[in-house]
Amino acid sequence: IQGAELGVRGGEKVPIIRHPDVRRMLMSMKAQVEAMRSLAYFTAASLDKANRHPDAAERARHQAFADLMIPVVKGWSTETSIEVTSTGIQIQGGMGYVEETGAAQYLRDARITTIYEGTTAIQANDLIGRKIARDKGVTAQAVIAMMKTTDGQLAGAPGADFSAMRAAFSDGVKALTEATDWIVVTYSSDVKAASAGAVPFLQLFGIVAGGWQMARAALAAQAKLAAGDGEAPFYKAKIATSRFYADHILSQAPGLRNAIVNGAAGVLALEETQF
Repeated sequence: IQGAELGVRGGEKVPIIRHPDVRRMLMSMKAQVEAMRSLAYFTAASLDKANRHPDAAERARHQAFADLMIPVVKGWSTETSIEVTSTGIQIQGGMGYVEETGAAQYLRDARITTIYEGTTAIQANDLIGRKIARDKGVTAQAVIAMMKTTDGQLAGAPGADFSAMRAAFSDGVKALTEATDWIVVTYSSDVKAASAGAVPFLQLFGIVAGGWQMARAALAAQAKLAAGDGEAPFYKAKIATSRFYADHILSQAPGLRNAIVNGAAGVLALEETQF
């Protein structure tokens, strides 16, 4: 209980969830966790199909997809877990930093994951080198084609939420496409420049792939609502969370694209003695 509700002059102190910025932080945690889980499950399903599908061509396709996505799932999820657990402390203010709440332990536990998974840069270098440059971006472009199918489905969904999701997702897919093409071309001609953008590229891929899964979930939720299926509050929350992800997380994609394509000069500009 802290602070009066905004817009209520002389009002009583209220639970902090009434404050818009606390709601923003909670939604960022919820949206990113749901996106990470969805992408992890989707990739795990492809691993199952790579092992068990009766058709050899389908097994190979799913294995290629899983191989591409594993560094994304590892690197993007572990980096994002640090942000999510840090936000959890911020929501609680000073109390979040006190050991008795347990919130700080989550941040410490998350912080090691970007190191013992092989460090984020190693995951990112694996992504741009062995998973994208080696096959000239063929598998990545196949994934982008799947994303574009979902983009078309969003275009046919009714309502302002889906229009907003579609706009952000389209921009994200465009940014990922352009960055992937740049990596394919640059990796063979200037591997240091490509590697300077490797971690931003991993983040871009994760954000857009997470947005893809959130869009699929929102479309499924809309179909359930239209059919009058039960648990309407759950489905409505899924659509609202997907809209938040589009507005606040997917909207970062064009900036990451710019950092990847244009950022190598700044990364490599200084002499070692200037650090």
